[in-house]
Amino acid sequence: MTFSADIGLAYPELILAVGALVLLVVGAFAPKAARPVGWGSVLVLAAAALAAATGPLGRGFAGGMISDAASAFTQVAIFAASAVAIPLGQRWFERRGVHNFEFPILILLAALGMGMMAAAGDLISLYVGVELQSLALYVLAAMHRDNAKASEAGLKYFVLGALSSGLLLYGASLVYGFAGSTVFTEIAATVKSGAHTGELFGLVFLMCGLAFKVSAAPFHMWTPDVYEGAPTPVVAFFAAAPKLAAMVLFARLLAEAFGGAVAQWQQVLVALGLISVAVGAFAGLAQTNLKRLWAYSSIANVGYAIIGLAAGNAEGIQSMLTFMVLYMVDVTGFFACLAALSRQGKSMETIEDMAGLFREQPGIALAMTAFSLSALGLPPFSGFWAKVFVFKAALGAGLPLPAVLGLVGSVVAAFYYLRLIKVMWFDTAVSATDKPPLEARVIAVSLAFFSFPVVLGALIWIYPAAGRAAHAFGLA
Repeated sequence: MTFSADIGLAYPELILAVGALVLLVVGAFAPKAARPVGWGSVLVLAAAALAAATGPLGRGFAGGMISDAASAFTQVAIFAASAVAIPLGQRWFERRGVHNFEFPILILLAALGMGMMAAAGDLISLYVGVELQSLALYVLAAMHRDNAKASEAGLKYFVLGALSSGLLLYGASLVYGFAGSTVFTEIAATVKSGAHTGELFGLVFLMCGLAFKVSAAPFHMWTPDVYEGAPTPVVAFFAAAPKLAAMVLFARLLAEAFGGAVAQWQQVLVALGLISVAVGAFAGLAQTNLKRLWAYSSIANVGYAIIGLAAGNAEGIQSMLTFMVLYMVDVTGFFACLAALSRQGKSMETIEDMAGLFREQPGIALAMTAFSLSALGLPPFSGFWAKVFVFKAALGAGLPLPAVLGLVGSVVAAFYYLRLIKVMWFDTAVSATDKPPLEARVIAVSLAFFSFPVVLGALIWIYPAAGRAAHAFGLA
């Protein structure tokens, strides 16, 4: 392809990069223009999503970038989740006296990295995308600089993130050394009948590095502490979109570069998925802080997505994509509810804080109930359909044991979701809650309507779109 054609494939990333640089200059010379910078960032994300949905398809930059149905589907979902996070986070910081224009720009840079991850076609673009996303997330975790917990969260995330980066680089160097190329399609040509020992070692290191990014056990150690310490709207952001981007990159690596070695990586994925479900379900039982509890919930839910991916076929990738998009709605909505709640100016973050919430704030309580039941997988909420697709794909691929054990994990995790609902609906409040801010209420209630019943109609579009994206990975 010509250079101009290559540039055409990169329009979403270019829009984000140029938009972030322009808004950075605007914010630097007009520091009080935080809100205009925020709304400008939302417009940039909307333009990038439109470019992703309508742009040309193909491979560019010597195979380093892929524009296909999978990248378009993922980028639209990621940019939408990023756009929701900007007004939610900006208003949250403003209510605490923190007026910064950097927050939406960091969201743009993280979205740029995630867009590159979704379109990665070789090991170099894989690493650049992961690091660009990660560097922005490290700063976002510590964005509330006057808060000791937030600073600690950012530091922990950075130190452990450096470890995962090392794993990714070492794995990429092994794969390049033994396959002779960094491009996924060229690597695939060397593993048509299975990966060699050296390539397999490299793949294992790459999988470990990506498992860290999606919080899959046993690489989950950063998640509870970072979720608890980071600002609530920041957690709403990086508990959703970055997980989808990393799971798509996971699928891209395994299906496109190592599609001929399904039998060799399938069992590793099954083990990762089941360990994640077990850790998320059982460790969550002991949590009283809601941010830590949903950290373990996210570990378990990533486990379900990995079980879908472990099917090793197009149906499995389709189920994973559908699951992650629906989970993004639940986790973003739940943390929007948390961002909206406070008592006497103090954030409500524990299960005990939610006592009597239904009498005080019935709308928020209903939304949190919907998100909790959806994450549990109770019909007819969106989480139920997400798990149905995952278990169906696992059974169809001859993996009945992971499907059954995943279902058992859902039953165990039901305890902490139902305990929260019981406290909200039946316990007595210790004091009145503050009036929730408008933007958090609108986002929370809107997403709750999507969890049920709007999702029943939306699935008519989401599931087939995920299917078209899945077939772009090249697995049967």
